[in-house]
Amino acid sequence: MEPNALVTPVSSQFMVAAYLLYLLVSITLTIWVAKTLQRNGSHFLHDAFLGKERLADSVNHLLVVGFYLMNIGYVALSLKEYQTIWTVQEVIELVCGKVGKVMVVLGAMHFFNLYVFNRIRRSGQMRQQPPPVLPREFTRVSPQPAPVAEGV
Repeated sequence: MEPNALVTPVSSQFMVAAYLLYLLVSITLTIWVAKTLQRNGSHFLHDAFLGKERLADSVNHLLVVGFYLMNIGYVALSLKEYQTIWTVQEVIELVCGKVGKVMVVLGAMHFFNLYVFNRIRRSGQMRQQPPPVLPREFTRVSPQPAPVAEGV
């Protein structure tokens, strides 16, 4: 077998740098957003679960675990790049594009969670309302005569 017959895959040091930078930025961003949502979402969940603090804290923790699984899984699945990167400009473009997609996914998940928990909160507030009661008195309104068209 000739030495040139073995084909080695084309690689670039920029590809490794792009992958590492993408992982670093995406995972750091995911951790920051998760901690922010956990800290600030705690008050919202306590209100949504009508002061049941243990339940609210448990749901908050489960949401954070799911958030990590979904987002770090998405980051890992979208890591592979099929185009070889040869310049710093291409590294920046690739990382920004991939991190931008991660941010859109993070934002979509955030708004979906807000929608769901707002529904839970409203439902809990409705259950706390006193039952409706019938009025004790009625006011009779006499029907008004229909206006007569003139000049017909």
